[in-house]
Amino acid sequence: QTASSAIKGAIQLGIGYTVGNLTSKPERDVLMQDFYVVESVFLPSEGSNLTPAHHYPDFRFKTYAPLAFRYFRELFGIKPDDYLYSICSEPLIELSNPGASGSLFFVTSDDEFIIKTVQHKEAEFLQKLLPGYYMNLNQNPRTLLPKFYGLYCVQSGGINIRIVVMNNVLPRALKMHFTYDLKGSTYKRRASRKEREKSNPTFKDLDFLQDTHEGLYFDSETHSALMKTLQRDCRVLESFKIMDYSLLLGIHILNSYMKEKEGESSQSASDAKRPGGQKVLYSTAMESIQGPGKSGDSVTTETTNTMGGIPAKSHTGEKLLLFMGIIDILQSYRLMKKLEHSWKALVYDGDTVSVHRPSFYADRFLKFMNTRVFKKVQALKSSPSKKRCNSITALKATSQEIVCAVSQEWKDEKHGILAEGQSYASLDEEVLGSHQRPDLVPSTPSLFEAASLATTISSSSLNVDEHYQRDQRMLYSSSKGLPSSSTITLEDSAIYLTSEQSTLEMENDNASVLDVYL
Repeated sequence: QTASSAIKGAIQLGIGYTVGNLTSKPERDVLMQDFYVVESVFLPSEGSNLTPAHHYPDFRFKTYAPLAFRYFRELFGIKPDDYLYSICSEPLIELSNPGASGSLFFVTSDDEFIIKTVQHKEAEFLQKLLPGYYMNLNQNPRTLLPKFYGLYCVQSGGINIRIVVMNNVLPRALKMHFTYDLKGSTYKRRASRKEREKSNPTFKDLDFLQDTHEGLYFDSETHSALMKTLQRDCRVLESFKIMDYSLLLGIHILNSYMKEKEGESSQSASDAKRPGGQKVLYSTAMESIQGPGKSGDSVTTETTNTMGGIPAKSHTGEKLLLFMGIIDILQSYRLMKKLEHSWKALVYDGDTVSVHRPSFYADRFLKFMNTRVFKKVQALKSSPSKKRCNSITALKATSQEIVCAVSQEWKDEKHGILAEGQSYASLDEEVLGSHQRPDLVPSTPSLFEAASLATTISSSSLNVDEHYQRDQRMLYSSSKGLPSSSTITLEDSAIYLTSEQSTLEMENDNASVLDVYL
């Protein structure tokens, strides 16, 4: 209820004072007790010998674990001067909040940091999380988890406003054509009418499945890097008993960016700041998922600055840039959440509800991302069935060349073979027609007759190719309604032409071929 301008001013004054004060403290290793330190300073409006005067109400500013957060900032390459300049040089910009938490969101004018108000329980949970979070970041700074740069509390007029400073996932300099908050849950996961009316609405899981039911396509290397990062992050969250987190996904369509560029050549100077001199390491989506040996520059598109976005394509072939990060991780599966899940599971299908035990939540989240949202680009290439068709046509062409050289005397014999072959095809059709009885196998006489027929004419490789080609032509014409039967007969003849085995071996061989091709 405090005026947002007063909150913004107090945040800037408080952070300016504490970070400046911290620079005088010598560098040293982070110790266990550093995670539980709380420093407090009182800033009266008239000022004191330590604090500047200001025109906001008197307030007290608390800093949690200052040395630990200083280490985190150093890990991400944030110098104290840059941190202060980003937060304190220009007024913070307030963002609209699509979530149900009622938190206030501010973004710094250079687009680097998000400042979010958190509840008392969440701030407490983050404090307990810090030692494990420290260990995880040490092992792997490339993560899609939120990067926390500071935890503070503004006390004014008996009210506590706790805030956390994090990395900004979605840069404002690029227009996000679609923004999604994805949990892998389907119960009530649709954007509200009020949300849809906003200029930049944040949609949810059901909206994504409706709008982009084909998913988003990546090259295989990017896809595997992204899924590995998500798996690792989900296991970390599961170990902390965290659930109800989301993947915030911003989609920028590159094709429309080119059109917009022509119309909006004069952009504000603040919007152009981030791409030029980005200060924070590992903060972009591309840096978060790539291993240490690669650089994001290799995947930038020809003319556009990707600003750390991950290149992808829609199922229609549109070029996209994706920006993403896991958000809302300060939810622990405590008593209230357990009660919430139990109650919802009684009324609705328990597996579709977003509140769930952490291990199940992580598995469902990963499955949704891997099967419905992120897909490998191979799916856009020609399907295996097309390749098979191509190989058959190639086979036809080669066999026709050989057949051309054959003398006229074989033609009468071929007509006889053709007639016999047709009877085998119809026999196979009868067998396959009884698909209601899966326990029935295709009757062996037709197969063995085909075998004997094949062996009678397999005196030379020339005849083999010729018969193969003839069989193909005949089968495609005789069994139009049942292409599968033609394939089976074709493969049978091919098998028996090339191998002379005992009947038992033939039966086994045929079974394995059926397995593979079905």
